Amino acid sequence: MNSPGVGTLNEGPLHAGLKSWYHMPGDLVEQPLDGFVIDLVRGDHLIEIQTRGFSAMRKKFDHLLDQHSIRLIHPVAEKRWVVKRDDDGNEISRRKSPKGGIAADVCSELVSFPSLLSHPNFSLVVALTHEDEVRRPDPSRGWRKGGWVVDERRLIDVVDEIVFQSPQDLLQLLPAGLPDPFTTADLATGLNRTRHLAQEVAYCLKTAGAIEAVGRDRAGIQYRAAT
Repeated sequence: MNSPGVGTLNEGPLHAGLKSWYHMPGDLVEQPLDGFVIDLVRGDHLIEIQTRGFSAMRKKFDHLLDQHSIRLIHPVAEKRWVVKRDDDGNEISRRKSPKGGIAADVCSELVSFPSLLSHPNFSLVVALTHEDEVRRPDPSRGWRKGGWVVDERRLIDVVDEIVFQSPQDLLQLLPAGLPDPFTTADLATGLNRTRHLAQEVAYCLKTAGAIEAVGRDRAGIQYRAAT
């Protein structure tokens, strides 16, 4: 692996862990390209790892996507352990979070540009992970969490991945057993998630062209897979 570049200066442990996980022999790491720094360059393919904030990638994609094949990797914590450390960095507790992530959670980020999957040079990988969420005391900022703030996330393992290379691939995010047509209320129930996330999922799939609106009832807009 070649020496770290400018892209590592503000790199968190989760991003670094994923970059190491996906690195293959021969990959170029933190490679400058047209004024940007690419996480991994594998031959003609660019691999970007984004743990959050897809909107920050818009300028890079707008500039590079027409000329380069880009794969975006985004982690979703299927299992997470909350680790608390004191001011000296000593671990004082560890517990498994009851909240588990699912692939559809990526839509909270994908709403920034859901039409990207229509581009032939773009693909998205949702990496289902096990992670440590490390918290430290900060009473001035952490009042919502009892005086604790999230300091960093650390990769334990990548347990599965879902690849999206076309708008139709997004249909993998829909749970089994949905009525036809379905509403976002049905989607929220099937995903066991909030109506808000279900609306983000529906927006992403509709904008990408994977589903279409076919009517409306008292529960809201009705959708089905696009023909």
